[in-house]
Amino acid sequence: MGEAPGERPHLCLECGKTFRLISSLKKHLRIHTGEKPYPCTVCGRRFRESGALKTHLRIHTGEKPYSCSDCGTHRLQHLKHHQRIHTGERPCCCPLYLQPFFPVCTVF
Repeated sequence: MGEAPGERPHLCLECGKTFRLISSLKKHLRIHTGEKPYPCTVCGRRFRESGALKTHLRIHTGEKPYSCSDCGTHRLQHLKHHQRIHTGERPCCCPLYLQPFFPVCTVF
C-alpha cells in the first residue's frame, strides 16, 4: 500500500525482473527454483501454477469447454487465432510489405 501507480518494488535477485506484487514475485521465483507445488491427482504430473493444473485436468476428464462456433475445433490456445480464419480478420500489417498477417503475439 502507498505505492505509486506503475511502481514495481519487488525485485527478483536471480534475473532482475521487477514486480508490483510480492505474490507475483513468489510465483515468478518458481521458474528459477523449479518448484511445482500443484500435482495432478490422476497422473502425478506437477505444475508451477494452479491454472495450469486445472487446464491439464481436462485431459483426464475429456472436458472441452472452448470451441469454435463455426467448425467445432476445441483448441483453446489457438481459438482466437483460429476464429480469424472464419472472419478473415488480419489484425496487423507487415511494415515492409503492408500485407496483413497474423503476428505470433496474437496466437496465444
